[in-house]
Amino acid sequence: MPLMLLKPGEKGIIKRISGKDDIRLHLAELGFVVGSQILVVQAASGALIVQIRDSKIGLDRSLVSKIEVEGNV
Repeated sequence: MPLMLLKPGEKGIIKRISGKDDIRLHLAELGFVVGSQILVVQAASGALIVQIRDSKIGLDRSLVSKIEVEGNV
């Protein structure tokens, strides 16, 4: 399921990251790798604030659309 379908307070496990190599590399450097748990902290207009590991990160709609998760874990 797309990450944008998770609501604030819901967790998921990253299953796939799509996009060009530079986008995938940028997300990986931020900690977004397959198998990582992600928590949606806040959502607004397609943009999300998420917690991954010990960091909270804001993602715009274009980056959110690249991440697929297994929801509600």
